[in-house]
Amino acid sequence: MSELRKDPIVGRWVIISVERGKRPADFISLSQKKKGGFCPFCQGNEHTAPPEIMAFRDADSKPNATGWTLRVVPNKFPALQIHGELNKTGEGIFDRINGIGAHEVVIETSEHNLSLSTMPLRAVEDVLWAYYLRLNDLKKDQRFKYVLIFKNEGVDAGASLEHTHSQLIALPIVPKLVREEIDSAEQYYKIKERCIFCDVINQELEDGKRIIYENRNYLALAPFAPRAPFETWILPKKHESFFHPPDKNFSMLADILQKILKQMDRILDIPPYNFIIHTSPFDRETNDYYHWHIELTPKLTKIAGFEWGSGFYINPTPPEEAAKFLREAKI
Repeated sequence: MSELRKDPIVGRWVIISVERGKRPADFISLSQKKKGGFCPFCQGNEHTAPPEIMAFRDADSKPNATGWTLRVVPNKFPALQIHGELNKTGEGIFDRINGIGAHEVVIETSEHNLSLSTMPLRAVEDVLWAYYLRLNDLKKDQRFKYVLIFKNEGVDAGASLEHTHSQLIALPIVPKLVREEIDSAEQYYKIKERCIFCDVINQELEDGKRIIYENRNYLALAPFAPRAPFETWILPKKHESFFHPPDKNFSMLADILQKILKQMDRILDIPPYNFIIHTSPFDRETNDYYHWHIELTPKLTKIAGFEWGSGFYINPTPPEEAAKFLREAKI
């Protein structure tokens, strides 16, 4: 029988539709194979992208030229503009702010055919370092309150170019979904004097059936009330309120992120996916109630009328089964 499950963090309900129960093979699509062709993100085509903001490159190489392993550039078609003032205004009951922010692209490798799941592990660490360095640089701008780091992999997940890349957008406000998580976590802490994410981690470690993979510092699990099949969360095992490298090291986070992506590639045949990093806002980075994490979701189902109209999500794969499939994936 299908069941409704409630997300303990934001109170969102989902429908686990076991009657529609789907196994990994039911989701496989051939559309994610790379087609090639001209690519502005490939080495040698640096002149076709905006000038780089930062790069990891050979010591004797020059900016905006070859010799790099990772580049960060402004988005050519930014959602928000870096120059200008916020100018908050009202129009009756309506509020308006100028579209001020920053929109950057992290070109994760110079190799067109590599991905986060296939590149060397050290290169995955470099991607995480790029996120951290850009986040901390943008934090200096007093206009910004939050930086959302995200990745769209594959056309069905919203990527316009197939060369592996991720993005970040600096915002003058805290996004609604992040605010909902923070507010709920803060209320939970006021009542129980504990972090709700830490409680979830401890309960899932004790139960075990939704655990996918863990290493010394991080845990990957299928959340109790996932919005989509094979949704996976990666969290620090110990309480950390903001995204940073513990002991100045991202090796364990790179390990678990690449492991999960390899498992998904293995059982879902290189699916399109999105991931986001949710971290605390700049004005309260250090706190006892919010726990930064990565939410990774393969793009396997469509959002349709019921979801848009109700706020419910229908998931045809129970998280316990998804976790089992991923745990048992041979990579």
